[in-house]
Amino acid sequence: MTTPARPALFTPLTVRSVTARNRLWVSPMCQYSCEAQDGMPTEWHLVHLGAMARGGAGLVMAEATAVLPEGRITPWDTGIWNDEQATAWARIVEFVRGQGAVAGIQLAHAGRKASTYRDWSGRGWVSPEDGGWQPVGPSRVPFEGLAEPRELTPAQIADVVAAFAAAARRALDAGFQVLEVHGAHGYLIHEFLSPLSNVRDDEWGGTLANRARLLLDAVRAVRAEAGPDVPVFVRLSATDWVEPEGWTLEQTQQAAAWAKEAGADLIDVSSGGNLAHASIPVGPGYQVPFASAVREAAQMPTSAVGLIVDAKQAEEIIASGQADAVMAGREFLRDPHFALRAAAELGVGDDLLPPQYKRGTWAARP
Repeated sequence: MTTPARPALFTPLTVRSVTARNRLWVSPMCQYSCEAQDGMPTEWHLVHLGAMARGGAGLVMAEATAVLPEGRITPWDTGIWNDEQATAWARIVEFVRGQGAVAGIQLAHAGRKASTYRDWSGRGWVSPEDGGWQPVGPSRVPFEGLAEPRELTPAQIADVVAAFAAAARRALDAGFQVLEVHGAHGYLIHEFLSPLSNVRDDEWGGTLANRARLLLDAVRAVRAEAGPDVPVFVRLSATDWVEPEGWTLEQTQQAAAWAKEAGADLIDVSSGGNLAHASIPVGPGYQVPFASAVREAAQMPTSAVGLIVDAKQAEEIIASGQADAVMAGREFLRDPHFALRAAAELGVGDDLLPPQYKRGTWAARP
């Protein structure tokens, strides 16, 4: 009697020296929960991330974490611009890894979309008088409804790259096993990539190669800190959803190939975020074709995101070769045990269940 093949979603994936136990991963999700506004992760982050690690996820990616204070989306964001923050992250990482999940962190700079209110505290830009700051960007082109950014000088751009490197070193010291460079969703690196937000006429603007310079410098800097064993991921928005004027899939494919040469191992493919009112055809798996297209063009692994909410859907994405991993966000918020549930629905069994939870196995439900 032959043993049924294990579902593709629940086969391990090895990138460099790190192996994830399955391919159903937690997408980075901002929590805006540093109530002291000091960038320090708290008990909230421990329980939030720890629950999904306990819930069977293969990789748990911590939220967009600022490499500089002015790189926060909101004053309530996490950071990793100092050693105290890295120490606070370390106990969270220890728990995540202790549950069998890979611990990753998304290193980020919000650029012109910085210093905003979280949804439940207000709307729009937080002024310096209220604890905010002036944002920065590639050009003096504001995001709709927010403050005009200060244009970064070449020296200040170099400082940002150095901050990514320093943050990567702190993340490794905290025990993170995967480092992701955030180049999507209208934040600083994406702002440099897109001609809608980058109107510079120097070596950082104009041509695609110039606009991609910050992305590639950041990837090279993070790779240098990561060494030969630690995976470096890059999240890219595949399109601004304003073509042909904005950032396009074809440009993303080229940037991904360049990022691979610079040391990136996997592209985490999303879309949008650089315009407030882009027309986006949202629906189940609507961004998966982008992950497939980038995977084929750059000849490198990708992860897929975008309203992936059930086990069969996620399995089809992996089994068909559209992506190498699935990143889920909202479904893990609804059910931190999404991976355990998906395993049961796909007939994997309860091998991911912690022993403390064996009495709650899906197979034992009346």
